[in-house]
Amino acid sequence: MENRNILKKDERIDQLYSQDVRIIQNPHYFAFSLDAVLLANFVRPNHRQKLKIVDLCAGNGAIGIFLHDKLGGTFTEVELQPQIADMAERTIMLNDLQDRYTVINDDIANVNDYISKDSIDIVLCNPPYFPVTAQSQKNPNKALAIARHEIATDLVTVIQKMSGLLKMNGHGYLVHRPDRLGEILQVCQENRLAPKRIQFIHPKPDRDANILLLEVIKDGRPGGVKVVPPLIVHGADNEYTPAIQELLYGK
Repeated sequence: MENRNILKKDERIDQLYSQDVRIIQNPHYFAFSLDAVLLANFVRPNHRQKLKIVDLCAGNGAIGIFLHDKLGGTFTEVELQPQIADMAERTIMLNDLQDRYTVINDDIANVNDYISKDSIDIVLCNPPYFPVTAQSQKNPNKALAIARHEIATDLVTVIQKMSGLLKMNGHGYLVHRPDRLGEILQVCQENRLAPKRIQFIHPKPDRDANILLLEVIKDGRPGGVKVVPPLIVHGADNEYTPAIQELLYGK
């Protein structure tokens, strides 16, 4: 499909050169951030052709699309907001991936109306990070407020749905904020998800981590959590570090 025929008002196409994919973006509704690239990088490769993968709170489908080469099987993208789900559908078409990707435009609370429990190998989620405040309720851009704040869903719902979808020994991947780590681990363990791997992302070498990546296994054995080496996003010169440049642009 030609680019000019696939875009709507205020939309643009951004490219993730390292994965050779293009993503439809609209800053008024939703645009993927570095968080999506980092989560996709954190996922372990698995090329089994029968894999079933679900991306909850999928936005414009960026994380799933970034994983087209790293994971085999089929992807289901679940996104609540119709305009953003529509962007995800057109992004799939833009990359000629219709045979492997489908979009569900609904609340993740209803995901089992479409997908059976205990049937999925990998569940991904880049959820809203921030608890609801008076300020977030007043955000004039409702689409962005829903993407960033726990207005339409919350951490407990995300973890419950991730656990419910996963098969025994299925893998879940989550990107979130380090200041909620204690809460995240508690909710995971209350929902049969054993934390197995954690990575912290720091904006600069001398700054506290501001992004957390977590891998969990459903009904996994307790213990054995690995904290893998951190990633630093910017050097002292404010430029991307070589590791981040490689994630974005390839070698």
